[in-house]
Amino acid sequence: MSVGGISVVPVKTRRELRRFARFNIRLYKDNPYAVPELIGDTVKTFTPSANAAFDFCEAQTFIALQEGKMVGRVAAILNRKANETWGVRTVRFGWIDFIDDIRVSEALLDAVSAWGKERGMDRLEGPFGFTDFDPEGMLTEGFDRIGTMATIYNYPYYPQHMERLGLKPSAVWVEWMIRFDSIIPPKIDRISKIVLERKNLHLARFDHSKHKEARIYAIKLFELVNECYKPLYGYSAFSDKQIRNFVDRYLFMLDKRLAVIVLDADNEIVAATLTMTSIAKALQKAKGRLFPLGWWHLLKALKWKRSDVMESLFIAVKPEYRNQGLTAVMLKELNINASGAGYRFAESNPNLEDNKKIQDHWVYYEGSEIIKRRAVFYKNI
Repeated sequence: MSVGGISVVPVKTRRELRRFARFNIRLYKDNPYAVPELIGDTVKTFTPSANAAFDFCEAQTFIALQEGKMVGRVAAILNRKANETWGVRTVRFGWIDFIDDIRVSEALLDAVSAWGKERGMDRLEGPFGFTDFDPEGMLTEGFDRIGTMATIYNYPYYPQHMERLGLKPSAVWVEWMIRFDSIIPPKIDRISKIVLERKNLHLARFDHSKHKEARIYAIKLFELVNECYKPLYGYSAFSDKQIRNFVDRYLFMLDKRLAVIVLDADNEIVAATLTMTSIAKALQKAKGRLFPLGWWHLLKALKWKRSDVMESLFIAVKPEYRNQGLTAVMLKELNINASGAGYRFAESNPNLEDNKKIQDHWVYYEGSEIIKRRAVFYKNI
């Protein structure tokens, strides 16, 4: 496909896939806020044998060329499970990057649209990944803040291109920077004590040396996420195979002190929150590569020279326990554990802008503020 001197070609070989993965790092090499993905992780994500999401997804990556030079990239993704769940015919676009040339962004989205139409789709939407654990949402505010491992950083011209090309926001998220210190907000403390006593609940206690125990809890956490996030638009439930893959891939990175799990009288999980130390600056130093020294920067950030910033991954409460104060229980425990371990700040995962129930908790922490906004965009095709 060629538009205005821009040709968009499908990625067919592993070498081309690595070129696709490297483009983001090259485009943002002088940007102090962008956090690059590891090239190897991106390659695995689009390798069917390494990504369990291909059991119910189809994908094609594209690169944009101008006079032989790479000027953009995008992935087209068809998540059949999500489309069936929500009764839509949506082709997702993700991993989109481009120079500031409207011809490039138009050509990339046209390639995704054409690929989707060939498969019977009538709606284009993104940036989305295969699942909610892939980066999603285009940054629209907060360009002067360092990114996180789990979110997308992009230049300010990206959303401007989306609007010029006729795409409109279908969902908007906000991200908070929350100040954690040794002082627990009085309301959080009060609610937590009442809830644990009245509901006959207790907190899980980890033996930090037992990897097997942590793995069992990790698998149950993903099962809880599937149950709790099911009503959210676009959510695609994780398969057992995906859950095992995620646990194998990320468990070693987690600080167990930052995992808070609430159990009922039968020791079943009713609520949980998972947070991890920020490795954003380590990823910047790694520049997308584990070797020769990228692994060392990551290991230091995880084990010996931790940031004072945490990244919140998720908060989940079983439906029958919602609006009963369990979020306060988890935040109090996290507050105690995090401040004792030297953490001073937490950046929230993207919260839907209209999700006031969770955001109302952040205002109890003095100095907390919204630092970023992001959106997914759509149009009919």
